[in-house]
Amino acid sequence: MIFNNKTVIITGGSEGVGAATARMFAEAGANLMLVARNKKNLDTVAEELRSRTKVEVFAMDVSDAEACVDLFKKAAFEFGSVDVLVNNAGYHKRGPVEDIDPTDLGKMIDVNLKAPLILSRIALPYLREAGGGAIINVGSLAGRAPIPGSACYAASKAGLRSLTYALGVELADSNIKLAVVSPGPIDTGFIMADIDATSDLTFSQPISTAEEVAQAVLDLCGNNLREQSMPKLSGFLTTLVYLFPGLNRLVRPTLERKGAKVKAKLKAEQKRRESDSPDH
Repeated sequence: MIFNNKTVIITGGSEGVGAATARMFAEAGANLMLVARNKKNLDTVAEELRSRTKVEVFAMDVSDAEACVDLFKKAAFEFGSVDVLVNNAGYHKRGPVEDIDPTDLGKMIDVNLKAPLILSRIALPYLREAGGGAIINVGSLAGRAPIPGSACYAASKAGLRSLTYALGVELADSNIKLAVVSPGPIDTGFIMADIDATSDLTFSQPISTAEEVAQAVLDLCGNNLREQSMPKLSGFLTTLVYLFPGLNRLVRPTLERKGAKVKAKLKAEQKRRESDSPDH
């Protein structure tokens, strides 16, 4: 797809899926407004991409509603319009609910659900003024099926998925596209840096790359899909588990054993890379 003279706002744009998405939109010619809390990391990605396209950064906490308003004002001022919003920023504190600080439970809801809702609300007048556009949410297979140690995160992503479908119905007669990509585990620091706390069940599914998820985000801007699950087979399995809850109890032990083996292999690879690092 070609995005020449289009402006794309990407939250969580300083690393992982957000940075990969920024690179792909840059290759497609889009102007970029990258959003994250860490300005230093934002500047690093921005400097990498400025040889290809126009890039601005906005360091902020997406749970700050006033900052969200200022974000769109700046994007419109710098580029003249806003055409695509990618709600990618996420937060996950793993563990049983009773072991997680209430502040972290609230933060998961604020970052993963409340912020995309507010940002989407603010985006709508800008997208209408531009003649249409897209809001693409980065969800998770955790929002489609229960994952141990991720109850609050799963709830926030289920809410984000529901928001996508409901807002899509509200905007059915507009030129604004609503869609959600729902990946399983992704090979980024979001999971790999917290591998011990990540459930074995998570690793029973194929691991996507950040680039694969970014490509899905780009594709969803122009195709007719409301949701893209990744991988497709995992999406099919989560649908079955949702429709037939008893199936989860039957297949979960097998999947957890499979995931434990994958997890052990990944940990061994991490340890080997660390031992080969010049810093060790």
